[in-house]
Amino acid sequence: MQTGFHASTTDLDAPPSPPASTGVDAEPSPAAPTDVDAPLTPSTTTDLEIRPFRDEDWPAVHAIYAQGIATGDATFETEVPAFERWSATHPPAYRFVAGRAGEVTGWVAASPVSDRCAYAGVLEHSVYVAAGMHGQGIGRRLLETLIAHADATGIWTIQSGVFPENVASLELHRRCGFRVVGTRERLGQLKGTWRDVILIERRKP
Repeated sequence: MQTGFHASTTDLDAPPSPPASTGVDAEPSPAAPTDVDAPLTPSTTTDLEIRPFRDEDWPAVHAIYAQGIATGDATFETEVPAFERWSATHPPAYRFVAGRAGEVTGWVAASPVSDRCAYAGVLEHSVYVAAGMHGQGIGRRLLETLIAHADATGIWTIQSGVFPENVASLELHRRCGFRVVGTRERLGQLKGTWRDVILIERRKP
């Protein structure tokens, strides 16, 4: 479970923390409070490009992912996985980056929860926004893009897990149509500390 909404939209940050994504079964999704609360101005939305991830974006995605991991509230991961592993578990159809003036400012990616036919329409996602880029609607635009693409390709559920401490990420996801399913207590340890995980999901209407 990972949602690195550096608010990372995940993604698990309440105070200014970097990115979010999803893991364990689902992993925490970090999001920055400013991404949730700040009003959007034309300059923060019109010049923001959301496009499919390209292999050459990996260095920027890697750096943003590392920022989220460093907050301690975005994911159970303690280091960024190798590109080969990350790419193999996140199908190209569900990988997007946000860019402004040629710079990658955030990313969202999702992976199937199972290879069983019964779960063919279920994805688990992660969303991360770069440090210093909060309050610009980046996390929301990334999530909305993923949701629209998932709805158009037969996906009926997008799910993730968020650390309870990441209040901003929970609010961001709520605004994007996610609901809280429940809390898994002491689900895993991060650096020797047991962490609870709030499970969230968005069902296609």
